[in-house]
Amino acid sequence: MEIEADYDIDATGLRCPEPLMVVRNKMMDMASGDVVKVVATDPSTSWDFVKYCKFLNHELLHQEQTDSVYTYWIKKG
Repeated sequence: MEIEADYDIDATGLRCPEPLMVVRNKMMDMASGDVVKVVATDPSTSWDFVKYCKFLNHELLHQEQTDSVYTYWIKKG
């Protein structure tokens, strides 16, 4: 699935909580409605990003996993 992203974050190789902190910092600079694509290798992102989006009213548009690579598209609320 290909979703148009306004920003890309490569969080591969980062371990919890670093991927979430990188996304959080980027989201603070984004406008409402902007979409960020995040690529990560830490399995904890599969639940961290879901909870983060729910807590801060962002929309997790799509997530997918290929081998040990996790990809997320998050729309800022």
